[in-house]
This record gives sequence, structure tokens and C-alpha cells, in this order.
Amino acid sequence: MNVESGVNLEQVSRVKEGWLLKRGEHIKNWRQRYFILYENGYLMGFREKPQTSSDFSNPLNTYNLKNCQIMKSDSPKRNVFIVRGQFGKTVVERLFGAENAAKREEWCNSIQFVAEKMKFEEAMRTSSFDKPGAPHAPIVHDSHKRKRRFSIGTVENARDGRRKITLDDFEFIKVLGKGTFGKVILCREKQTHALYAIKILKKEMVIGKNEIEHTLTENRVLQSCKHPFITQLKYSFQTNDRLCLVMEYVNGGELFFHLSRSPGKVFPENKARFYSAEITSALGYLHEHGIVYRDLKLENLLLDKDGHIKIADFGLSKEHVSAAEECKT
Repeated sequence: MNVESGVNLEQVSRVKEGWLLKRGEHIKNWRQRYFILYENGYLMGFREKPQTSSDFSNPLNTYNLKNCQIMKSDSPKRNVFIVRGQFGKTVVERLFGAENAAKREEWCNSIQFVAEKMKFEEAMRTSSFDKPGAPHAPIVHDSHKRKRRFSIGTVENARDGRRKITLDDFEFIKVLGKGTFGKVILCREKQTHALYAIKILKKEMVIGKNEIEHTLTENRVLQSCKHPFITQLKYSFQTNDRLCLVMEYVNGGELFFHLSRSPGKVFPENKARFYSAEITSALGYLHEHGIVYRDLKLENLLLDKDGHIKIADFGLSKEHVSAAEECKT
């Protein structure tokens, strides 16, 4: 937890502010401070509530919450929370006291959200999601073992082989489904008139529900795979507050739906053998490329318009697993 001064916080949104008790770092007495938590990860403490711009330039305490941990305690007094972080090579802890349990919960949740947001933004800087407004890069796996035929999507123009992709490139037709993190919308690409399903995720919800790694895993796996029985990713990009995965539109429904309407809720042997063969082919392909699919269920097995299997939802997959390794989860 870095302690810095001279940080320019103009134009930075405030997540939470209010009075807290802070225990001294050397003299262990409790002092009241007015703290402001900023969206960029800075927690700043003042002797009085700042009223003018000059007041904000002289905080008594400035903390960077990157990679911090938050713990609750009722010792050495009630309604305490502890923020633990790295200062150089040393792990340090700072103790804060709230007025009551409810206010402590609010502060802990707010600090946790900001810390996760910082982690998310750092991960996105090195992720394969195109940055907001950036030209769309061809989706090609970077492994030397996999040949270029396994690339998934390319947007070309005459000059540099790539163009900017945004939500404005699509005509929205209808909502296919809604969930905690966002929605899936049937759309038509204006340039090609091709139908796609866009999964649009709210960054705030992905961060708040700690789904960062699952989301990035799904994007990496889908970008690196091309197989007839695996759902294909055409583009992935982001806006300021959304993550967007443009997928092939699979309109045959879930295997669960078809099984529930089969006589006796059982598939005939020839149909069961057909589906099993396609699922096994897809899983074998994933294993060949070091990917373990860990969410196999009927709801994640879709059928395309010709009745072939399409495996979906790769957020729980495990990557870089060798043949000699065991996957214990």
C-alpha cells in the first residue's frame, strides 16, 4: 500500500467519503479524519472536510489501494477494519474505525470494489479485448504450435488490414437473454448482413461479482480455438463501461430443451451416439491444446441450424494443462 503525496485527483470520481477513526502508525492513538475514496484507487484523509480546491491539495494521509486486502475486526475496538497492502517490500496494515457496523460494511465494500476495479483495469491492459476505439486486430492464436487456419475472426480494410469495431457496426434485432452481468442480443452486422449474438457485459458487475478472470479466460479460449463443435468468436472489444463478445448465432436451442421433449426424456441410441461423438471430438480438440473444459452440462450444449453440437460458456475453463498434469478442480 503505497503512501504518496502530490497526486493530481482532478476529474477523478469519488466513490465514498465520510468521517473515520484512524489509528496512528507510530503512536497508537485514534484520530478522527475525513476520508475520500477515489475511483482510481487513492484513499485520502484530511483533518477537516475539504471545502475548497486548495484544501484537497494537502491531505494528511494518502494511500494507494492497489492489491490491498480488507479485513474486519472488533479488536482493539468495535467496528474496526484493516487495510493491508504492500509498501516497498514490506507488508503494512492500517487500522480504521467506523461509527457502526453498517458504515464499516459500506466502507469495506467500497474499498474492495475499487481494489478489484484496479485489478480489472490492469488485466485489461494486457488482455486480448480491443481497447475502446482501437482498430480491431485479427483474432489469431499466438502459439507456434497452432497454424493460422485456427484464426477466428478478421476485419480487413485495404490499407492496414484492420478497422475499428464498435457497437455502431451492428443493428440490434432482439434480446436473446438477460443475466446478472449483462445481456445477449441478436444483431446483424451492417457491413456483411451476417447474424451474430453479442454478449454485452457490464464492467461494473464483472468487477463487483469477482468474475474478472472467468471473463478474460472465456475471451482467450474462444480466440484461440476453431472447431466445428465449439461456439465461434468473431470479435471482442470494449467500450468505456462494457465488454462485448460477438459470437456466431446458434439458433437450434439447448440440448436440455430437446432432451426434455424427447419421449421418456431419453434420446434414441443413435442420436445419443451422434451427440456424444461430436462432444468428444470438441473436448479432445481442447485437451490437445491444453484446455480443460469444466462446465459440461446440457444447458451449455447448443444445437446449430443443422442439428450439430456447439459447446458454449468457457469461463470456467483451465488453460495450459499438460497431458501429464491432473486437473483437481
